[in-house]
Amino acid sequence: MNYDFFARTDRGRVRSNNEDAVAIDRDAQLAILADGMGGYNAGEVASGMATTFIRTEMARWLSQAGSTPQATDVRRALEICVENANHAILGASLSNPQYAGMGTTLVAGIFQGSRLILGHIGDSRCYRLRGGVLQQITRDHSWLQEQVDAGILTPHQAAISSNRNLVTRALGVEPNVLMEVNEFQVAPHDLFLMCSDGLTDMVSDADLAEMVRASLPLEEKTTLLIDTANAHGGRDNVSVLLVQAGAGGKKRSLMSRLLGAA
Repeated sequence: MNYDFFARTDRGRVRSNNEDAVAIDRDAQLAILADGMGGYNAGEVASGMATTFIRTEMARWLSQAGSTPQATDVRRALEICVENANHAILGASLSNPQYAGMGTTLVAGIFQGSRLILGHIGDSRCYRLRGGVLQQITRDHSWLQEQVDAGILTPHQAAISSNRNLVTRALGVEPNVLMEVNEFQVAPHDLFLMCSDGLTDMVSDADLAEMVRASLPLEEKTTLLIDTANAHGGRDNVSVLLVQAGAGGKKRSLMSRLLGAA
């Protein structure tokens, strides 16, 4: 399975700085998105530390693990990288008064063949478009999601609540962080959308589905999503990371196909 990646982050229309961060390693087929929180500029420090640390350490591990590491090993490596990033961010927060209380959400995906190992913390999301149907494949770690799960609020009430940004898990806030990790089978032509809540708070899932189904290159699709969030108010930083699964293995050259048929 071949994968194409494209990511973009935008300050939005209201915030004075951008506390989101994205990272891609095409060789490692690794995609990471983080949405920082904290005092002045501290959120962008946390998200930047998370994406840089995890991309560097995870790509190094993957390069040394061989071509077909076991899913359990990949999962454990991701968990260790995230644990180490958590300690680094928390340490910086405790040792620098200007960074006190900083933290970040996280969504990170490792694509290997027809397999996706996906980890997330907080309310940054991952969606999958398959057969024209868009499905959220992460579950928010948020106060609102807990209220919906308990039957206290309906999904519609949660969508219009003023408490949408209260996360129950974040990286860099406590000595231990619980990351949710799941494995998904990838089908040819699947499209994965990772995003911060600056997109999903401004754009409905129905509109997201319509835009990601558009017959556009990944770069133009990313721009369309961000521009739409900004047109709807752009109240937060907006980050979009798209991963497109191809039709299978790399196409053989004309010569190799001729030789194979001989």
